[in-house]
Amino acid sequence: MNSNINDLPAAMEAPQGEIPETPAQSELDAAKAEAAQWHDRFLRKAAEFENFRKRSDRERMESSILVKSSILLEFLPIVDACERALKSFEEEDDKSGRLQKYRQGVELLYKQLVDTLNRLGVVPIEAKGKPFDPHLHEALSNLETQEYEENMVVEELRRGYLFNGRLLRPAQVVIASRSKQ
Repeated sequence: MNSNINDLPAAMEAPQGEIPETPAQSELDAAKAEAAQWHDRFLRKAAEFENFRKRSDRERMESSILVKSSILLEFLPIVDACERALKSFEEEDDKSGRLQKYRQGVELLYKQLVDTLNRLGVVPIEAKGKPFDPHLHEALSNLETQEYEENMVVEELRRGYLFNGRLLRPAQVVIASRSKQ
């Protein structure tokens, strides 16, 4: 065998462990790089879509709560009217017992309204005797008194309500203030 070292194919000249780059190998590397780019794009778009879905769900829930709140707010004056009617029955001196039947009807109506509102997530705000909270209470006036600490709710003029932990209507209150002597 009489061969010249210069006649060896180029593949044999490469150092051991390195494979020479062929057109097929470069196409494979390019395809892998492109696949990695598409995979990254897919993951980003999937994350964007998931964020969009969550945001849409949140906005839908917020919209639903706003609609329910506006409807429930319409019922609160009826509850207020029932409370005023029940107070007026306490003030009346009914010897004949006729007003007692009306009182029972108003009590029944009031109880049904309050129970329905409670089932829907509406709860009254306890105000009287509590510290004034501007997030829950609307102060209509101050009352100078030594009986209560300063900034305590002395009287509740109109009951406030929360709906699913959110303020539906603030309580209108009178707060205590110390007389300056």
